[in-house]
Amino acid sequence: MGHVSGGEGQGASSDAASDADSAPTPGAVADSAADADEHLIREAEKIAVALGRMFPGLCEVVLHDLRNPEHAVRAIENNLSGRQVGDSVTELGLLRIHDPHYPSVVQNYPNQFPDGRPAKSTSIGIKNAAGEYIAALCLNLDVSVLSPVTLALSNLMATETQHREQPLETLRDRNARELRQAVEARAAERAGTPRSLSRSDKKALVQQLRRDGYFDSRDAAQTIADLLGVSRATVYNYAR
Repeated sequence: MGHVSGGEGQGASSDAASDADSAPTPGAVADSAADADEHLIREAEKIAVALGRMFPGLCEVVLHDLRNPEHAVRAIENNLSGRQVGDSVTELGLLRIHDPHYPSVVQNYPNQFPDGRPAKSTSIGIKNAAGEYIAALCLNLDVSVLSPVTLALSNLMATETQHREQPLETLRDRNARELRQAVEARAAERAGTPRSLSRSDKKALVQQLRRDGYFDSRDAAQTIADLLGVSRATVYNYAR
């Protein structure tokens, strides 16, 4: 009986040792969670690339890796903002990093590209299984491209147009917004956007703006250069 009892005790001890060997260590669990997070971000990267390539020249798509805020930009497709892979996270990303309860989707909010072009943005936070934000997929729509199209359609559908003489104005007080509207309107008359115009059309547009007095406003040349996608020196050259 004593021999049998000893055998049972040895079997129980062996089973316990086996269970201990098969139990995952804390480090292994952490590695597994990190692998799962990385897999999730790689899948999101595919979505970012596909969305950007579906709207070329119109919508920038950026994937932020919130695990690394100093070098958060993981992927950028259809680059309209001039950012690069490895750039830091935005303010919205920081809010998500510090607050897991921050809204998952912030949709259709006004934004602006570095060169002043207006944008409409949507930001989608991505959480892992633990409920932590690990990534954000951001879409930035260049609405300045759409304004000439809207204006052209409006002109096309108009049923009555009033023609009246307008006095030549002094444009010293015109601001950048008014100048932008003038450039976009003239580009729409040529069935294009400011940046899509040919060199000759850009030159003709700049000369028309000079005749209309827009160069009297401060920083007009730089504003026009940004809108046309050329240098300030080129604008002055076109204006001759």
